[in-house]
Amino acid sequence: MEDLRIGVIGLGLRASLARAAHRPGAGAAVTALCDTDPAVLKHQAGVFDAAYVTEDHRRLLDRDDLDAVILMTPDDTHERIAIDCLEAGKAVYVEKPLAITVEGCDAILRAARRTGTRLYVGHNMRHMGVVRLMREAIRRGDIGEPKTVWVRHFVSYGGDYYFKDWHADRTRTTGLLLQKAAHDLDVIHWLAGGYTTRVSAFGDLMVYGDLPRREPGTSRPEGWLREYDWPPTARRDLHHVVDVEDVSVMNMRLDNGVIAAYQQCHFTPDYVRNYTVIGTEGRLENFGDGPGDTVKVWNTGPTGHRGDADIAYRVPDAQGGHGGADTGIITEFLRFVREGGVTDTSPVAARMSVAAGYQATMSLRDGGTPYDVPALDPELVAYFEAGQQRES
Repeated sequence: MEDLRIGVIGLGLRASLARAAHRPGAGAAVTALCDTDPAVLKHQAGVFDAAYVTEDHRRLLDRDDLDAVILMTPDDTHERIAIDCLEAGKAVYVEKPLAITVEGCDAILRAARRTGTRLYVGHNMRHMGVVRLMREAIRRGDIGEPKTVWVRHFVSYGGDYYFKDWHADRTRTTGLLLQKAAHDLDVIHWLAGGYTTRVSAFGDLMVYGDLPRREPGTSRPEGWLREYDWPPTARRDLHHVVDVEDVSVMNMRLDNGVIAAYQQCHFTPDYVRNYTVIGTEGRLENFGDGPGDTVKVWNTGPTGHRGDADIAYRVPDAQGGHGGADTGIITEFLRFVREGGVTDTSPVAARMSVAAGYQATMSLRDGGTPYDVPALDPELVAYFEAGQQRES
């Protein structure tokens, strides 16, 4: 089996995905690179020994010797570049979120259907051991039929990822209920078996609103993402634009009647996601979200508090970033490029997580007014649910 030839557009924080895809002699090789930063491009070219480098993604897409593209540029560029990839006939992996507006997502989905080019969206949490373990327990019937899902997202030092670069600027991301929460909203939908139809949210810029910022055009501080200050109010050197909320709560009604809630806070000392799923016959909750951590199930009772639970599952060991999820999602993408078909990730689900996060952000900035989530064209839903098979 010859290696798939992979081009990479954008070599920033998620360049680890490109390294996961570079498997020369084992199915895939990164052979072309694109980034608008010449210094980054020069460095990464040495990492991959890439034969072709460019600062213009259109030149990369003009090449006939590429089988697929991994797109990891800033969120506000996804719509334009993803459509360029699809129109160039290059199977494309788009890092989440798919886009920063509902309209942007729908434009990408329409382009994929129009061109027949394969589209894959990088919601890697569907490949995290803890998420797959919870989904298996639910599908097995450990807690009966899911009725409500609660997610508490403690962000801690993760705020450095968002408030010391472009993520802090709402024109680049819409807000963290879209950019950051898109992962968790997708997981809520996957675990609950439905999509959000109505949202209401509150939030504010409580942590980072008044902290010292860098001047425009200045570099991020030395030691960025290696050294963290505590408490959060001691942080300095933020991006020159900070206007996305860092504390938020979001309530959702899903199309199958499930009620869900998502909460995000950047004050916390710990960085972890906590899921609680309650069904007709019990509940489950994760304690830690990485390999070796635990998912507990309570499905006998009634009782008072019980720390021991009825069932305790250990999150399996895994190698690679995000608890093995980065390796898993790239493996699925490469299979998809070769064979097509249905995948665990879903462009429709990716759109629905963005739509929920976008409408929640609008609600948050409108005093908590409930907002409906726009439905997706049923023909697009059918196309992607059928594995992106073109009509004969």
